[in-house]
Amino acid sequence: MMSRVYAIANQKGGVGKTTTAVNLAACVAEAGYSTLLVDVDPQANATVGLGLPRSASPGLYDVLIGQASAEEALAGSCVRGLSVLPAGEGLAGADVELPHLGSFERRLREELSAIRERFDYVLLDCPPSLGPLAVNALVAADRVIVPVQTEYFALEGLAGLLETLALVQRELNPRLTVAGMLLTMQDSRTRLGRDVEREIREHFPDLVFDTVIPRNVRVGEAPSYGLPVIHHDPHSAGAEAYFELAKELAGR
Repeated sequence: MMSRVYAIANQKGGVGKTTTAVNLAACVAEAGYSTLLVDVDPQANATVGLGLPRSASPGLYDVLIGQASAEEALAGSCVRGLSVLPAGEGLAGADVELPHLGSFERRLREELSAIRERFDYVLLDCPPSLGPLAVNALVAADRVIVPVQTEYFALEGLAGLLETLALVQRELNPRLTVAGMLLTMQDSRTRLGRDVEREIREHFPDLVFDTVIPRNVRVGEAPSYGLPVIHHDPHSAGAEAYFELAKELAGR
């Protein structure tokens, strides 16, 4: 199969981007697909969530500024078949430095071009912003997964994000499409959770994944052990939901 590159993006923080990137990547790898997770977030939570040190070096920062190749920065993980390109120290300053480099919006795509065909799936964990790092991820991606927390302000910012995606598609990456919106941290016991899910599905009937990620203690615990939830507690509701998401994604 041709490699597929997915950016996990939403400029709103705390909606489950990194949790989704780590656990979806782990589920896809466990299904037998060679997978790469690229940590594009200076917080490096995806790096840590897969058992690597926050200071792993070389990392994406070194790749973007030309001090290392993507091949040299690749690292293994606790999941068989899942490689990681860690964030690396210094990535926090990349949003300032990148615009001073020629064709900076395409640097991540260019650096990944040498290795992407080695993987069936490449997932990019984006920062909670729409700055240069996020733009690099969107230019490098084929498709975008948008995690949306089922809370009162769930729709806030989605219109802006979709406008940005349309701009990137028009100006920089015509192949970019939205794979889907993923409802996260859902508590179906509450009326609010049910109402927000219904509203989002009504607004975006063709874009929302059938799979819903529930609010689950095991999902929240797993990063402290440096493990995806499918290794921390494979029978938990959160692990089962991410396995279902991996199946649904493969069918799209």
